[in-house]
Amino acid sequence: MISGKPPAPTEADRLFATARAPDDFRFDAAVARVFPDMIRRSVPGYTTIIPMIEVITERFAQPASHCYDLGCSLGAATLAMRHGIPHGDCVLVGVDNSAAMIERCEHYIALDDHPLPVTLRCEDILQTELKDASVTTLNFTLQFVPPAERTGLLQRIAAATRPGGALILSEKICFESEEEQATQTLLHHEFKRANGYSDLEISQKRSALEQVLIPETLGAHRQRLQAAGFDQVMVWYQCFNFVSILAIKSS
Repeated sequence: MISGKPPAPTEADRLFATARAPDDFRFDAAVARVFPDMIRRSVPGYTTIIPMIEVITERFAQPASHCYDLGCSLGAATLAMRHGIPHGDCVLVGVDNSAAMIERCEHYIALDDHPLPVTLRCEDILQTELKDASVTTLNFTLQFVPPAERTGLLQRIAAATRPGGALILSEKICFESEEEQATQTLLHHEFKRANGYSDLEISQKRSALEQVLIPETLGAHRQRLQAAGFDQVMVWYQCFNFVSILAIKSS
């Protein structure tokens, strides 16, 4: 039974509801408090992607291996992986560099009654140790890594992945066609409006994320994943300008 799901909203996201001085987006305590509501209302398909991470994890998790959720935030994908792992001897690790996120993630992990232990690390995913992995998740995380550091991170993940293992990579993407970019952006903004965000909120959050969240094209992701050592790279989900990719290491 699919049981992995995002944490239930505990506080409505009103962080950008009033005019504020321009500032880069940060995963601080204020964001952590409203994050479940923020991501549900901002990312099309998020409530589909999370339970499917459980399904994919069940298929690719191998006995006595490590499974990683890199950039785990409040642990929605971590919990999905936890419920999908069919082997009691697997080591499940969630990593995030935000202390506020890890603190709340610990709370959600404790509320979950699954017996598989979860290790949480408050550290930079660019520095965290990776080894003997069968499933790794980067759920809307790579887009916040400086572009120059992305290749090295994916190479490290691929090198740590067992043959037959997989990486789940969810990202906001951009498009080579200006026309498609404009249409997909418009549709994403309409999605946000339908979820109750005002034009001011949409504009201010977009400005805050501009220098922090750097999207790339689907082609760039495919090329980098294949160069890193993943043999099969496929899009398993897309809604507007948000995709989730399954990358498999065959040998």
